[in-house]
Amino acid sequence: MKQIISTVNGWVTELNTFLQGLVVLGVVVGILFNDYFGVIGGIGNLMGQIGESGLAGLVALILVVLWYKK
Repeated sequence: MKQIISTVNGWVTELNTFLQGLVVLGVVVGILFNDYFGVIGGIGNLMGQIGESGLAGLVALILVVLWYKK
């Protein structure tokens, strides 16, 4: 059972790393080619929604950052 959890954890870590790379690539492409895919706009909308929700949004953002650093 421990090995299965370790394997799944490895897959999730690899997927997370891959998705981070895609986001960075999307931002770079957005900067170079006038946000063709809307990545920068999507990130801006997400940050706007977090800002609109006040303290709950701040707590959610802190939890996501802490979870990510774990």
